[in-house]
Amino acid sequence: MQAPSPQFASLMQHAVAYASRKHRHQTRKDGFTPYASHVVRVAFTASTLFGSRSEVVLLAALLHDLIEDTTTDYEDIEDRFGPAVARAVAALTKNMALPEAEREREYDLALSRGPWEALVVKLADVYDNFCDLETYPIAERAEQTRKARERCERAIALAQPHAADHPELQTGIVMVRGLLEA
Repeated sequence: MQAPSPQFASLMQHAVAYASRKHRHQTRKDGFTPYASHVVRVAFTASTLFGSRSEVVLLAALLHDLIEDTTTDYEDIEDRFGPAVARAVAALTKNMALPEAEREREYDLALSRGPWEALVVKLADVYDNFCDLETYPIAERAEQTRKARERCERAIALAQPHAADHPELQTGIVMVRGLLEA
C-alpha cells in the first residue's frame, strides 16, 4: 500500500478538524458521544474495511453530514475541498424540508445519479450506523434495528449496479451484507 502524499495527508487533517469544528455541539443518539466520531469512523470504514484509497471517498466520508446537519453549504465544501468532494457530499445530503417519504425517494435518486464515491460513503455510513445500534435505549432498539436493516438494504441496492466497476463498492456490499447476516 502506497502512503498518501503529504498534500493529501494535510487535506485529510484539515477535513477532520473542519468536520469536528462544524459538528462540535452535536452528539450521537446516546447523548454523550461526539458526533464527529461518526464521520471519522465512516472514513475509517471506507478506508480500512472497504479498501478505498480514493481521496474523494475519504474526504466526502469526513464531510458527508455537513450540509444536512450544520450551517455548511455546498460552496463552503467546494471552496475548501474541490468540486468532486462537494458533488459527493451533495449526493449524500437529504432535503429535510420535504416530507419523509418524498425526501427518501429524492435522496435515493440523487445517490443513484451521483458519483460512485458517494455510494462507497453511503455503505460505510450505514455500516457504522448499524454498528452503533447498541447505543439506543433497549426499548427503541428493535425498531431502530429494523430501520437500520432497511437502510442497509437500500444502500446495497443503490450500489449494486456500479459494483462491477469499483472494488470498494463490491467489498462494501459484502461487508454490509455480513452485518445483516450476523
